[in-house]
Amino acid sequence: MSDSFDVVVIGAGPAGYPAAIRAGQNKLKVACIDEWKNRDGKYAYGGTCLNAGCIPSKALLESSELYHRAETEFAAHGIKVGSLGFDLAAMQKRKAGIVRASTTGITGLFKAAGVTALQGHGRLLRAGVVEYTAADGSKRELQAKHVVLATGSVPTALKSAPFDGARIIDSWGALELDAVPKRLGVIGAGVIGLELGSVWRRLGSEVTILEALPEFLPMADQQVAKEALKHFKKLGMDIRLGARVSGAKAAGDAVSVNYTDDKGEQTLTVDRLVVAIGRRPFTQDLLAADSGVRVDERGFIEVDEQCRTGVDNVWAVGDVVRGPMLAHKGKEEGVMVADLIADHFAEVNYKTVPSVIYTAPEIAWVGQTEQEVAKSGREYKIGSFPFMASGRARAMEAPAGFVKIVAAKDSDEILGVHIIGPMAGELIAEAVLAMEYSASTEDLQRTIHAHPTLSEALHEAALAADKKAIDFPNR
Repeated sequence: MSDSFDVVVIGAGPAGYPAAIRAGQNKLKVACIDEWKNRDGKYAYGGTCLNAGCIPSKALLESSELYHRAETEFAAHGIKVGSLGFDLAAMQKRKAGIVRASTTGITGLFKAAGVTALQGHGRLLRAGVVEYTAADGSKRELQAKHVVLATGSVPTALKSAPFDGARIIDSWGALELDAVPKRLGVIGAGVIGLELGSVWRRLGSEVTILEALPEFLPMADQQVAKEALKHFKKLGMDIRLGARVSGAKAAGDAVSVNYTDDKGEQTLTVDRLVVAIGRRPFTQDLLAADSGVRVDERGFIEVDEQCRTGVDNVWAVGDVVRGPMLAHKGKEEGVMVADLIADHFAEVNYKTVPSVIYTAPEIAWVGQTEQEVAKSGREYKIGSFPFMASGRARAMEAPAGFVKIVAAKDSDEILGVHIIGPMAGELIAEAVLAMEYSASTEDLQRTIHAHPTLSEALHEAALAADKKAIDFPNR
């Protein structure tokens, strides 16, 4: 194998493997180094997202939601299911199969794009030189005209509740449980904590979520956050805000968690404790001391808007750089960098990166919240439409939630769209496209939406911004 490449990508997660594939499509000579190993010790491409995050969590969310719907909804449809039960082992086997198909698929994509896949550890020595440590421990230097750093992120540990891999676990461990814990504690009411809590609550766990912040989902529009909290409590999740964990200790078959809230010192006893307080950039042994690449105080590699590190022809993308830790954001950065390397036009519009929480109801948003627009001092208008007024949502037995559009009062430009309800993660794509083209609410008002569909809720919300809604009283 040649040790000289046009591009060497370090990391084959959702930012790295698209960068490598697009570089290959651009007729560049590419190598992609990845060191991810599954719990069986085998190498697998796809990073956290495909192996222990996005994909396996969505598989279990889907399985648990179907079970929950059978338990609570099917009777309303006239469907009799008799004695209801579930097979967790079968759910986990299905999840593993989906993960395996996804990760092995990357190997095929690499071959199709002409990417040299290298399993092992990559380390940037200096501009144009990467040290590759193979699976057998052997080392050699790879020459590269360009290097792309895409090593992703790992769960943030909590000193007061250290992982033990058995009772106190991270998000990956929470996806691998072979039995439903009677009592599940979750530290962190962010995206990961809420999704994992939803899975195990639907399957019968008593779920308690401890969140240090006094407000719920502060990154979301607060009207949406308030609606979401109501539904999570209806599901039976005990969400305690302003709860700062001071210690956790496993003893026997239980974990004792000490925390402080506005009532003083408290203790919670659970069978499993998931620490889901966020993620941090993974740069362990990635950069030689004289590589020249700068890392900020939070551990992120410093880059500009086009993901240049400041070192000639060294780039960084995905969770290891600033911005939201989202797979789709990382993917677009990887593609952008591969195109820029090939002297093609490319950019990422960071103002239109959508966020999704795959709970039930789903939550999705893009752009500014009402609170952010109000704080900016810009005059704005609001249009909203509840799914209870949607014929399609009622037919689906999914009338919870609403669509909310925030638009500029002067220009009518859409500034943000916020959805809580059925298929929110799919519906947000229309809003992203609209904002990508700086659309106004009038543009959405004049766009014909098929009937009956969930997307009509976006149409009606746009109409409501000018008090022209047809299917719900204008206020």
